[in-house]
Amino acid sequence: MSLHHPALPTPLTQGAATPRRREWRVVPMVLPYLLEYRWRVIVALACLVAAKLANVGVPLILKEVVDGLDPARGVVAVPFALLLAYGLLRLSTTLFAELRDVVFVRVTQRAIRRLALTVFRHLHSLSLRFHLERQTGGVSRDIERGTNGVSTLLSYMLFSIVPVILEFGLVAAVLFARFDWRFVAVTFTAVAFYIAYTFAISEWRIGIRRQANELDSRANTRAIDSLLNYETVKYFNNEEYEARRYDENLRSYEAAAVKSEASLGMLNIGQSCIIAVAVTALMILAAEGVAAGTLTLGDLVLINGLLIQLYIPLNFLGMVYREIKQARIDMDRMFRLLDENREVEDRPGAAPLPDGGALVRFDRVRFSYDGKRQILHDVSFDVPAGSKVALVGPSGAGKSTFARLLYRFYDVNGGAVLINGADIRDVTQSSLRAAIGIVPQDTVLFNDTIYYNIQYGRPDATRGEVIAAAQAAHIHDFIESLPDGYQSTVGERGLKLSGGEKQRVAIARAILKNPRILIFDEATSALDSRSEKSIQAELNRIARGHTTLVIAHRLSTVMDADQILVLDRGRIVERGTHRELLDRGETYAQMWMLQQQEEAEREKSAIREGVRA
Repeated sequence: MSLHHPALPTPLTQGAATPRRREWRVVPMVLPYLLEYRWRVIVALACLVAAKLANVGVPLILKEVVDGLDPARGVVAVPFALLLAYGLLRLSTTLFAELRDVVFVRVTQRAIRRLALTVFRHLHSLSLRFHLERQTGGVSRDIERGTNGVSTLLSYMLFSIVPVILEFGLVAAVLFARFDWRFVAVTFTAVAFYIAYTFAISEWRIGIRRQANELDSRANTRAIDSLLNYETVKYFNNEEYEARRYDENLRSYEAAAVKSEASLGMLNIGQSCIIAVAVTALMILAAEGVAAGTLTLGDLVLINGLLIQLYIPLNFLGMVYREIKQARIDMDRMFRLLDENREVEDRPGAAPLPDGGALVRFDRVRFSYDGKRQILHDVSFDVPAGSKVALVGPSGAGKSTFARLLYRFYDVNGGAVLINGADIRDVTQSSLRAAIGIVPQDTVLFNDTIYYNIQYGRPDATRGEVIAAAQAAHIHDFIESLPDGYQSTVGERGLKLSGGEKQRVAIARAILKNPRILIFDEATSALDSRSEKSIQAELNRIARGHTTLVIAHRLSTVMDADQILVLDRGRIVERGTHRELLDRGETYAQMWMLQQQEEAEREKSAIREGVRA
C-alpha cells in the first residue's frame, strides 16, 4: 500500500468560517489517513462488530442458563455447554476489543505523526515576523493538545459512535423480538431524553472548557517565558514577581477548572437519573410479567443484562461527545497555525540560485517592518564577487536589516535584492540560504553538545571536518579542556558558555558550512581585544575568496574592507575605503576618532588596574 503523504485540504481562513464550522473542518482533514490504511480500518471495524455481537450474546446465553437451572422448569443437569458458551462469549468480547485496538493503533499514530510534522514544517516556513510575535509556550501546548485531539477524534469516531449505534440497534432488536412494545417504547424514550440532555449540557460545558484551555495556555506561556529569561529574572531579583504573575494565571485556570468539574457532576447526575428511571420502569414491567407467568426469571435477567450493557455505552456516549467536541476545538487551535499566512513563499517555478561567484546587489531597496516607520530608504550598493563590503553606523541605522533581507526573512517593500543578476524572490529559499553563512551578533545555540552545534552548519560533515572548523575558530583547545570534550552540553540557549565561547562556536559553524556568501553581523562583539585580533585574522582568512558582508560597530574590524558604507537612519551617507573616509573627515572620521579615544581610555584603565594589583 502506498505510504505517500496524504494531501491536506487547503485550510479555511479564520475569518471565513464561524467557530462552529471551523471546528468541523478538521474532520475531513483526518479522512486521508483512514483511507491510506483502509484495510486496517476494515479489519478493526470487523473486530468491533464481533465484540458487540458477543457482548449482546452474553445476556441471551445467561437467560438460557438461568431458565435451565430453574427448579420450576424441572432441571435435569447443569447446562455445561451453555456455561462454556457463556465463558467463550465473555472472552470474545475482550479479545476482539483488544484486537481492534492493536490493528488500529498504527492508523492513529501515523496520523498524529504526519499532522504534527505538517504543522512543524509550516511553522518553519512562516516569516520571522510571526516567530518574533509568537508565544512559544502557547504554541507548543496547542500542538500537543491538537495531536492528542487527532487520536481522540479517530478513535472515538470509529470505536465509540459506531459501537453505540450498533449496540443500541441490537438491544432494540432483541427487546422487540422477545417482549412487547412497552419495553421498546421505554428504552427509546429514555435514550432520546438521555441524548438530548447530554448534548445540551455538554454544549454549555464546552464554553467552560474552552476558557480553561485558554487560561492553561496563558499560564504555560507565562512559565516558559519566565524560565527562558532566567538570567534577567535573577538580575532584577524578580523571582517573587514572576511567581505572582504565574499564580494569577493559575488562579484563573483553577476557577475555570472547578467550574468545569462542577458542570461535569451536574451532567453525570442528570444522566444517571434518566437511566435509573428507565431501568426501574423496565424492571417493573419485567417483574409483572414474571408474576403473571408470561415471562421467566431468565427473561428478567436478560432485560437487566441488556439494559446494563446499553447503559455502559450510553454513559460513555456523554463523555465521547464531550471529548470529540473538545478534540475538534483542540485540533482547530492547531490547524489555525496552518492558517497563518506564509509571508515569504517560493514563487511558482522558482529556480535554484545560479552557480558561480556571488555578486550581491541591493538596488534601490526600501523596507519597513510594520509599514509605519521606514527603515531603509532607496539604498543601493554592490558587493562584488569575492570582495568584502562593510556596513557601519550607529545603532538603529538599519545595518542588521540587510542580513535579514539577504536571507529573505522578509521581502523588500520596494526595489530588489539580486545575486548574480537574479532577484532573490525568483529563486528557491532553500538554494538561497544554502549559499549564505552567517555569524550573528546574538548567537543562540541548541541545548545539545558542542559537537552537534558546530556540525549543525553542515549536518553531513565528518568528525575531522568539525574539528578542523573548531581549530580554525580557535575553540578546539578550549573544547578539549572540558571533561566531556566535544560531547559537553551547552545548556538552554548556550547558557553554559560565555559570550565569546558561543561566538567562536558560531564562527566554527559558519566555517564548516563554507558558503559562497558570508555575513559577519558584529561577529567579534562578544570578544575581548586580544581574542578579537586573533579571531579577526581568522575571519579575514576564511573571507578570502568569498563574497563578504560585514556589519560592524568596531571600526577597527573593517579597516581592510574593499568598501565601507556608513549608514544613518536608513540611508548611506558615506562610502569608500577606510583611508578615503578618514581623509574626508566627516561622519566616519568622527566615529573613528571617538572609538580610538575610548580604546585609549580602556588601555589606561587596564594599566592602572594592573599597577594596583
